[in-house]
Amino acid sequence: MDRRTFLKSGLIGCSAAASPLMTPITLASAPWEGRLVVIILRGALDGLDAVRPWGDPDFVPLRGELLGRDPDQHAIGNFFGLHPGLAGLVPMWEAGELVVAHAVSTPYRDKRSHFDGQALLEAGNGGDPFQISRDGWLNRLLQIAPDVETRTAFAVGRDRLHILAGPGPHATWSPNTALRLSPQGAQLLELIYHDDPLFRDAALQAMDIIEGIEMAPALDDDTMEDMEMMATPSGPTGRVTGEVARFVVEQLRLDTRIASFSINGWDTHARQGPQITRKLEELSRTLQLMKAGLGPVWGDTAVLVMTEFGRTARVNGTKGTDHGTGGVMFAAGGAVRGGQSYGRWPGLGEADLYQGRDLMPVRDIRAYAGSAMRALFGTSVDDIEKVIFPGLDMGADPGILR
Repeated sequence: MDRRTFLKSGLIGCSAAASPLMTPITLASAPWEGRLVVIILRGALDGLDAVRPWGDPDFVPLRGELLGRDPDQHAIGNFFGLHPGLAGLVPMWEAGELVVAHAVSTPYRDKRSHFDGQALLEAGNGGDPFQISRDGWLNRLLQIAPDVETRTAFAVGRDRLHILAGPGPHATWSPNTALRLSPQGAQLLELIYHDDPLFRDAALQAMDIIEGIEMAPALDDDTMEDMEMMATPSGPTGRVTGEVARFVVEQLRLDTRIASFSINGWDTHARQGPQITRKLEELSRTLQLMKAGLGPVWGDTAVLVMTEFGRTARVNGTKGTDHGTGGVMFAAGGAVRGGQSYGRWPGLGEADLYQGRDLMPVRDIRAYAGSAMRALFGTSVDDIEKVIFPGLDMGADPGILR
């Protein structure tokens, strides 16, 4: 066993399990031209801050503490404006490549648990966290699709993306990472493998140089240059997200048609202002990077950006927001019918709020995902409502894709 084989096995799995920076990615190839990417924002994005409803007279009284003295509005239409951290997406909106759907949610209500909310979002079934399915909704799409193939890749990291878990063919990969063992950890590893010559020498070699797993680039020089211009913000999480996005782009330009990954760090209970600004800049750069990298296939691509639930309408005592209900969803790509917001705005008046505290959800977020699958892959409403999202009533198709 050489060092590379060893790294692909237990050492990475064990060491990476403790790392908050490891972000697994799931991929699937299929016989479609359309590409679907689902980005999960873990921690509950504050939709009212990300996409600000300036046209609602109750917004500023509720949110003045988070808006600053002279806030930039970055208008998208006559009612909403993007947070300054998303200002880089205004050109995408103007080009008709960005969709905003406000006041959305899964069927999950009231308990507002990250664990349950994320599990239900990725499982795609009803609102009972104790009845979530073992497979994810993207995997159920693969189970009913013809001629789906598995890509060979790696499955390592702290999380397992439930959204593509299941018997449908798919593969997983995690971004390059530099693993660092403490002296105590190195001694423990040597002790464990001391009497096993097969693993002992490989472990010692791996500890000398652990630089992660290299990828062969699949992009031409001009595309790589464009992507470098859209480099993600500095810092560990930004670099990891950038590496993930680049890998997704490489695969989507080949034979992969479905990809999903997550961006962590959206739980803004305290000092929300600087934290959410950094995260929104990271998201903005990620979407810009994907557009630059995908080039000619951007027109066949839809990127859905989802989070487990929204946050409270009011600011709390630590200049943050707490777990809420209604939130926001984005869709980006050349395949979307963008430059417009979707859904009915429920209002922020006291009587309009859910339980007097949260933005009222007016549309099931699964309906937007179902709409994307219908347009990209020709998935039937019957399959969407009975197989992919059991219990969903699609209602009128919101038509977020061209």
